[in-house]
Amino acid sequence: NYIFRVSSTLEKATGKKHLVDNSPETCWISQQGLPQFIQLGFNSRVVPKRLSITFQGGFVGTRCAVYIPVEGSGTKDWQVLTTVYPEDVNRRQAFDLTPVQPELLSGGISALKLVFEDSSDFFGRITVYDLKLDGIPI
Repeated sequence: NYIFRVSSTLEKATGKKHLVDNSPETCWISQQGLPQFIQLGFNSRVVPKRLSITFQGGFVGTRCAVYIPVEGSGTKDWQVLTTVYPEDVNRRQAFDLTPVQPELLSGGISALKLVFEDSSDFFGRITVYDLKLDGIPI
């Protein structure tokens, strides 16, 4: 179970609830402008292993920094876990979340933030049909 926050939503019909509804017909669409983000909060600590995400081609976050909270800061301060580079395609893409510093995940994390720093869309919009995070509960 996740608690979601997003940077923006184009309209109510394309809200954040569609990120995990398992429907290929619904999606989250951001407003224009970069960066955009999706933030996940967890009910218990987890060690994230793999991120799977399905974009709409033409509206892909082509550079995505994956952030985790700085220990002891709640979700006030963030540090980079890794960066992934999705392709501009419509199919599901999966990324192993290999940290730049392995010790960052030793005690698990309480939240994760995906920050889309670049977009294949000229206006900086991002469209996500499906988002899944695999990990190990602590």
